[in-house]
Amino acid sequence: MSHQVNHGKAITSVSVLSCLMLGLTNFHPALAHKVQVAADVGATLHIEPNDTPRAGETTQAWFALTRKGGKAIPLAQCNCQLAVYAEPHIPGEPALLEPSLQPVNAERFQGIPGADITFPKPGIYQLQLTGKPKSGETFQSFKFSFNVTVAIGSSSASKQVQSQQSINDVVAENKLSSFPVWAIAIPALAVGGVLFMFLQKNKGSGKW
Repeated sequence: MSHQVNHGKAITSVSVLSCLMLGLTNFHPALAHKVQVAADVGATLHIEPNDTPRAGETTQAWFALTRKGGKAIPLAQCNCQLAVYAEPHIPGEPALLEPSLQPVNAERFQGIPGADITFPKPGIYQLQLTGKPKSGETFQSFKFSFNVTVAIGSSSASKQVQSQQSINDVVAENKLSSFPVWAIAIPALAVGGVLFMFLQKNKGSGKW
């Protein structure tokens, strides 16, 4: 009997997972690679544009939340919070960013959680979305963690070029300032000596 009960629970769990996955992927297959499921809630992260954020540039991230059966969970039904960490990070450390969430209309979803994020530099970041149902809602509390790779932005590349140019200028200036004085004085003395001998020779020959 217990074997049959466990088997039934397994089938139910698989069914819930399948419903959540179908609800998130039927309308936008390209987003399937960033789908996560926690308890009876599924989430898909999408970052504009094309899931390729760039450092120093403001980008919009939104989370398509659905409950069992594929029904969307808007921000109005969820006490949601978003935290951004630079990877690797130590559990319990303060978040690098805590963007405020706003309702976003994206794809077929209306009023889902979204936020504008500016990643400070290239690298890997973790976006943690936590949520609890507001009064009257029946879905379970959840926590999702998505890793995001941030590329070099145009402004970051420009700053790097300017920084390298500044370094080159300093190196050149240091080389010039460290150039020995005697290296300049010796040629000057040599030219002065030749000129003096020439004048003395002309004076002695009466050509002066």
